Amino acid sequence: MVTRNLGLKTRDIKKAGEFSLKRGNLSFSSAATIADRWKPFASYMAENNIKDLKDLSREDLIGYGVLLSDRVCDDEISVPYAQNLVSAVNTVMKMATLGAWHSVSPTLDCGIPERSHIRTSPPDGLCRDAFYRALNALDDEFSEGKAVAILAREFGLRTKEAALLDSKKALEEAHDGGCVNITRGTKGGRKRKVPVSSSSQIRALEFCAFVQGQRNLLIPKDSNWEKFRGNQIRQMREALQKHGISRLHELRAAYACERYEQLSGVPAPVLGGIETPLGHMARIKVAIELGHGRIDVTNSYLGGRNADARTQP
Repeated sequence: MVTRNLGLKTRDIKKAGEFSLKRGNLSFSSAATIADRWKPFASYMAENNIKDLKDLSREDLIGYGVLLSDRVCDDEISVPYAQNLVSAVNTVMKMATLGAWHSVSPTLDCGIPERSHIRTSPPDGLCRDAFYRALNALDDEFSEGKAVAILAREFGLRTKEAALLDSKKALEEAHDGGCVNITRGTKGGRKRKVPVSSSSQIRALEFCAFVQGQRNLLIPKDSNWEKFRGNQIRQMREALQKHGISRLHELRAAYACERYEQLSGVPAPVLGGIETPLGHMARIKVAIELGHGRIDVTNSYLGGRNADARTQP
């Protein structure tokens, strides 16, 4: 008789993870911690119809890790926590397969940022024309996802902020006051204003308002944020990857680089610019517009202030 879950004597995926840890020489506290970190992945497996550990592949874990990376970039979870979640799955699977599992790297395979990240390459989607060509190549079924991507590129919004934005109201605010109020889905509930200074931003809001229809957000009536992120946002990300845009967070970085140049008059350091005192002030404003409270976070969007110097022989 074929046994389920690599012979761990349970059909329950969550319990299978706990049972596998008993095969290792782990302390009670370590096993309990890893078991807790395994549970979110067990739920992910169920959502993706993976019912047996023997059917789990590295690609499945990488897909999970990419979702965690997106949540890190949206400030929903911390870098250490995301890395630990992936590492916990590696530990469980190593023990479940008696060492045959080939571990997945949280950073190299999943793209979860290093704990201290300085951008060294230009963001995907920096060329606005190429970005919109990529969107135009996607099917109409991605309309809400397209709108989220556009709001990330044109206003630097996090994924959840974009999904919850009332674009009709935002369009009125843009016309009346020259800025958009971001109040829903923000990190720590910190509200902020994002300036509207280009026709492309107005067109973006017009499109998003059309997609939104009679709702006051982009999430469909028969869905919620968790389902929307796990389905349409994930599909959108995978579709954009085929056009050279690795993740939605890259679009926030593209917005940041564009705003930095508008404010400082020189390209962002990651694009070869040399930072001036005006550039430092631009960083402060960009950080605020992105919803961050610390200027050092802009290193992951714009590159370090000495990025240009590091490229010199």
